[in-house]
Amino acid sequence: MAAGKPTRTDSLSFCLVQLTAAAGEGLGGGKVTATNETPLGRALLALRTRHVKASGGIERFRARGGLRPLLALLRRAAAAGPAPSQAGPGSAPSSVESAAAAGSTLSSGPAPTNSAAALSPPARLRKTLDLALSILANCCTEGACRAEVRRLGGILSLGAVPLLVESLTACQDSQCLQSVVRALRNLADSPQHRLALAQQGAVRPLAELLASAPDPALTLALVRALLELSRGCSRACAEQLSLGGGLGPLVSLASHPKRVVREATILILANLCAQGLVRPALGNAGGVEVLLSELRWRRGPSGSGPASQQPLVRAVCLLCREAINRARLRDAGGLELLMGLLQDPRSSAWHPHVVAALVGFLYDTGALGRLQALGLVPLLAGQLCGEAGDEEEEGREAASWDFPEERTPERTETGSFRSLRSWLISEGYAAGPGDISPDWSPERCPSLQSELSEPAEPASPAPCPTSQRTPRTLRTPGRSPSTEEPWGREGPALLLLSRFSQAPDPSGALVTSPALCGLLAYVTGAPGPPCPRALRILARLTCNPACLEAFVRSYGAALLRAWLVLGVAPDDWPALRARPAQCSQHRELGEMLLQNLTVQAESPFGVGALTHLLLSGSPEDRVACALTLPFICRKPSLWRRLLLDQGGLRLLLSALTRPAPHPLFLFFAADSLSCLQGLVSPAASLALPPAIPLKLDPPSPCLYEHLLGPAPIPAPDLHFLLDSGLQLPAQRAASATASPFFRALLAGSFAEAQMDLVPLRGLSPSAAWPILHHLHGCRGCGAALGPVPPPGQPLLGSEAEEALEAAGRFLLPGLEEELEEAVGYIHLGPQGGPESVSEVFRLGRPRLAVHCARWTLGPGQCPRKRALALMGLVEAAGEEAGPLTEALLAVVTG
Repeated sequence: MAAGKPTRTDSLSFCLVQLTAAAGEGLGGGKVTATNETPLGRALLALRTRHVKASGGIERFRARGGLRPLLALLRRAAAAGPAPSQAGPGSAPSSVESAAAAGSTLSSGPAPTNSAAALSPPARLRKTLDLALSILANCCTEGACRAEVRRLGGILSLGAVPLLVESLTACQDSQCLQSVVRALRNLADSPQHRLALAQQGAVRPLAELLASAPDPALTLALVRALLELSRGCSRACAEQLSLGGGLGPLVSLASHPKRVVREATILILANLCAQGLVRPALGNAGGVEVLLSELRWRRGPSGSGPASQQPLVRAVCLLCREAINRARLRDAGGLELLMGLLQDPRSSAWHPHVVAALVGFLYDTGALGRLQALGLVPLLAGQLCGEAGDEEEEGREAASWDFPEERTPERTETGSFRSLRSWLISEGYAAGPGDISPDWSPERCPSLQSELSEPAEPASPAPCPTSQRTPRTLRTPGRSPSTEEPWGREGPALLLLSRFSQAPDPSGALVTSPALCGLLAYVTGAPGPPCPRALRILARLTCNPACLEAFVRSYGAALLRAWLVLGVAPDDWPALRARPAQCSQHRELGEMLLQNLTVQAESPFGVGALTHLLLSGSPEDRVACALTLPFICRKPSLWRRLLLDQGGLRLLLSALTRPAPHPLFLFFAADSLSCLQGLVSPAASLALPPAIPLKLDPPSPCLYEHLLGPAPIPAPDLHFLLDSGLQLPAQRAASATASPFFRALLAGSFAEAQMDLVPLRGLSPSAAWPILHHLHGCRGCGAALGPVPPPGQPLLGSEAEEALEAAGRFLLPGLEEELEEAVGYIHLGPQGGPESVSEVFRLGRPRLAVHCARWTLGPGQCPRKRALALMGLVEAAGEEAGPLTEALLAVVTG
């Protein structure tokens, strides 16, 4: 079969010539033929059906310069006037009635004789516009063409946008509608373009089409277009989509069987949450449940990665700003989902947004109770000292729509904490972001009546670089600028913690080790002045009688003293961690908080509570009570009765060798015993044992040295033979009177009484030296210091231990005491340290154990060294805790 006869429209050059001529001379573009088609019409049809759709056709059309005349043709069409919106069903876009006067530009030939078959100028214009827009839509599927359209100013001159919008409302052909929708989607490739399209009304007809249950192909095109237009959702976009009735269909499409439709729809719903004005309607349409369900699935084992969860997390957090959506979210299990995000370390980047969202539930008692049961308080405490990250900026349109009339002018603010403004407005705290509502009063917020002295909550954070964690300040009415309150990244967490602390009995949530550690870490570790709210929380807790027992059970009082007064945090123990220098303000704060607890403890209620804990509590509670009492009791009648008379002190001492119930238990115990010693003996000031300094400086005269010279007078009548072969001179009479052992050995019926050379077995020369001096009457001559090794060397197995054993074997109690004093003088003196204390204690001598306890608990001792020494003592005592207990008891009770 012969090939079809080629036509002129088969040539791309011919089509471009016709297009260029029409763009420059008029929309007619040539003479009307018998088939009622102008050369321009045939050229556009060929471009659309053949040239552009051919392989590489779009690239050739662009390379040959076809986009410029095509855009020019659209400009001339726009100048001819927009089509009226009253077009009949199924009709193509038409120009305005008055555009008939411009019909001469559509055709240069005479009108056709057959009016029934002839195309009127408006109809021909409609067909020309349809073809031109379809060609532009197809071309814009290529990135290079989109860039060329922008370079040629095609976006700014989109008189095509009204025509595209009109086509959406007037045309019923699915393929044509898909081309128009695709053109709008391709044009929405930047924030500026999306905003321009939304402002020109391109979103509402898309929403209306979506609500009319179109065919699947058109549905897919519509959701893809709406996804592009809703990125960084503008107010105009949200308004039009809502007014066009698109929220309900979008929620329905969230369960579409086709994955691409379903995912695009869910992202559209998430994007819409950026606009407060549409969130209530979105919640009423079921959007809250849809987004929660999708986020829950994506966080599940078969879900996707964290990156895909980010828009949904942001949307759920934004939904917490309106009361109606908070109720829906709470009923749909959203609180558990948000708590799961806070507990997931992989979601740490979203934690500040989640905490800020939870502020919306500040006065929802049921929600707060549920959040507390789920473990919110320790998580909030951990958020106080978290690292500041990059925070997503949010426009003022994201504020709550509960009170839209109170929306405020836009400011150049940054940070996710701007989200609090909506809640502050909705709760009546603020009339605007820079002020506090003048009609606010505690009577309107009964839960704040216990916080009358607390300044009003901040209205809006001032701009500041988040990476530097510089505290922001908020001014409250009637206060000078000097009283502005810092408001940083930790603001939402502190606000929620403050709310929890106002409960009648907040002890179960806040008076726990994790919560207190978080608050204290923030107070002492903030780079600038901490938020006063944190200080008020601590003061409120210590002044609440219901919290007293919790402070005792959790070692909270001991923690306050260690962290604030002594400057030792859990992370500092036992290895010293580099941290800022202790501030006097911290010490003053700690003393104030402990004084608050003292007031509670010494009240009739407190006395009863402490007595019950010590006498009837669990073993752990009894130990904690005994340890805490010296910190919070100053009445002698109370602490003497509980600690001394009723056995609290012995209970604490017996617990030292058990498994520690707290990481800082031994530090707390050492500090507690030292404080108790100060209560028992206020005048005690000696931190070191009385280790013979008066006898050694100046030393007493030596009575044995005259026997060591070449011509001793009187001459020695006895020599002691050591295992090493060394012979030491001695006087028999002096030696026999020194102890019962030597009296029986040298003057009794033993053979040694008749010997001039008496062996002394098991003695080294160094250990024998102080024994010979003592036998001849030397007291304090310094000989006892000879066998004692210097600090840092072990005492077990040393010549000092050998000398002590020999002194006991030879019944020389005076020498034992002198040797023990020499050991204490060297190892428990100024050059000794905590490690020396345990070495001395290991010798197992009761007097040395007392010296070790006195060195450990001395009032002038460094708290860290005291605790390290007690740790060494406990380790050295092992399972035999009796000697250590008795030594500590002797020192504490005097």
